[in-house]
Amino acid sequence: MGQDQSKQQIEKGLQLYQSNQTEKALQVWMRMLEKSTDLVGRFRVLGCLVTAHSEMGRYKDMLKFAVVQIDTARELEDADCLMESYLNLARSNEKLCEFQKTISYCKTCLSMQGTRVGHQLNGQVSLSMGNAFLGLSLFQKALESFEKALRYAHNNDDKMLECRVCCSLGNFYSQVKESMKIALQHGDRPLQALCLLCFADIHRSRRDLETAFPRYDSAMSIMTEIGNRLGQVHVLLGLAKCWVTKKEPEKALDIIEKAQDLAEGLGNKLSQLKLHCLSEGIYRSKGQQRELRAHVVRFHECVEETELYCGLCGESIGERNSRLQALPCSHFFHLRCLQNNGTRSCPNCRRSSMKPGFV
Repeated sequence: MGQDQSKQQIEKGLQLYQSNQTEKALQVWMRMLEKSTDLVGRFRVLGCLVTAHSEMGRYKDMLKFAVVQIDTARELEDADCLMESYLNLARSNEKLCEFQKTISYCKTCLSMQGTRVGHQLNGQVSLSMGNAFLGLSLFQKALESFEKALRYAHNNDDKMLECRVCCSLGNFYSQVKESMKIALQHGDRPLQALCLLCFADIHRSRRDLETAFPRYDSAMSIMTEIGNRLGQVHVLLGLAKCWVTKKEPEKALDIIEKAQDLAEGLGNKLSQLKLHCLSEGIYRSKGQQRELRAHVVRFHECVEETELYCGLCGESIGERNSRLQALPCSHFFHLRCLQNNGTRSCPNCRRSSMKPGFV
């Protein structure tokens, strides 16, 4: 079966599927899969089969077709097809509650950012990763992923993705609510504070700032009571983001200053880095170049102090989605840089060993 025939059979199956004749559509696609030698056609029909089995709740079959699709993508040697098939593999594992595998495949997708379809699929990847983190009860990471997915949905005017993210946020809210009940029953103040912070972040991501503010205040009250200073930094960071959303930059900067004092007192470089990044955005929007430069410098100092940069190309790690490689010495590098350089030893360690006084 050639390319034109494959295309006709895919369209025929889609028409049957859209008219609710699901089994007939599956038969058409399966016959085409058995007879076609056209790799592009096979890839597309496998995508149809993955989607159909997902919507029918046949998740084991969904995974089976996703695995075949990724083999087909490798034969095609097409980066777009490969990213799409990895996403289908991630979604299949998510449905089967294989959450660690889901996260791994999602990270693979996010490392493939040179593709044409990357900007179209990143929202779905973030949603799938968020659902996996939620399945593992890693609430903060789940919320961060959902927020990214929601940004992609808004930026691309993708109503279907927005709807799916909101459904996941509803599920997230239910789980945090259940955790809050348990915390109240057992008088667990640290868990109560964490739940209140999660509630506040959820409302902020939905732009429901009037509900977010009192939740942040309640979380801050408990964090202060129990002496959790890092928790206080997280609350202040959320409050600052609220004021940025409300277009009140001066109030945001006041909050950031308090958070910076706390973060510096703790020596928490990652929080300082996030706060400098937020300040940088505010001063850029205000056109205040001197203050902007100061925060850019401090941001890069934090990157250096935390060694969150690639020792070969010098770029910040995490500034863009890219695949990383950890060496046995625990230093991280962009995988592409190591491959291009052809080195197996750590450049950072080599530089350190040449410094005077190194033992």
